Amino acid sequence: MLIGILLTGHAPDALRPETGDYDAMFARLLGGHGFEFRHWAVVDGEFPDGPEAADGWLVTGSRHGAYEDLPWIAQLEALIRAIAAAKRPLVGVCFGHQVIAQALGGRVEKFAGGWAVGRTEYALADGSTTALNAWHQDQVVALPDHAHVLASNDFCANAALVYDDAPILTVQAHPEYGAAFIRGLITHRGAAVPETLRTTAGGGLDDATTDGALWGDRFAAFFKTERIA
Repeated sequence: MLIGILLTGHAPDALRPETGDYDAMFARLLGGHGFEFRHWAVVDGEFPDGPEAADGWLVTGSRHGAYEDLPWIAQLEALIRAIAAAKRPLVGVCFGHQVIAQALGGRVEKFAGGWAVGRTEYALADGSTTALNAWHQDQVVALPDHAHVLASNDFCANAALVYDDAPILTVQAHPEYGAAFIRGLITHRGAAVPETLRTTAGGGLDDATTDGALWGDRFAAFFKTERIA
């Protein structure tokens, strides 16, 4: 199964020698499940011909806001709608979570409550909890039709979504981010984050206390689910 990774941003230059770019991080997260991967750097104007270019799709995080007036974002939204119409499985993470919701009729805003950084717990719809590393200020503040909340907390009401009219699963936090990467973001991209939050978040990072690998397995199972065309 070929997973198409739509790069909507790039990892910081200083971190890439250790982690690779976001496509490499997601390939590791989804490793061991028999997938093949190809990426398109849509942030740089590189797009696939259409939904049929891959069996399943994943939209990454980005430094940009989904609401920014950038040509590649409008083109990405059109591709997202085409993927949804073609019923190809689609996963979105952080910006990907937001831009998918926006493309399908939801609304994204810069959240007045500020930033979520580092290990963050969410309540799942089944009553259990999950913990992932977060790095965002923007949020989905209004849901598209057919979207349902899978995970939430008091800070982020729409932290993970599933859709009942297309095979789409999205999450605001970052299963692909480990503790070292969050520390690197605090160092290299943390200027906009309040200092007290950077300090608190940096002190609470530990890979053993997040569920990133479990979400990788969840994504893999989602991609492999047999669906009636």
